[in-house]
Amino acid sequence: MTTPKAKALPLLVASILLSLAGVGAFLWIFGRDFNVYWLILSPIIIVLYQLPAVYVFRLYRRRLAGAKRAEDRPADARDGDPGRL
Repeated sequence: MTTPKAKALPLLVASILLSLAGVGAFLWIFGRDFNVYWLILSPIIIVLYQLPAVYVFRLYRRRLAGAKRAEDRPADARDGDPGRL
């Protein structure tokens, strides 16, 4: 039987891969003809490319917090309510 923490691990891996893909996409698209215009806009563009990674990481943190709450509950309280994951 897998633990809730183990079920959350793919979300962490996905967020890391999405973050690397966002930086790679930025470099691939804008790195070839980088100029002052891109230098000024680069923080905004990188943030936009990082949004999917931040969303998946937020899902990971929620699932991990749910697993921790489930571990902290007494055994008799777990029988009726599976908790929010």
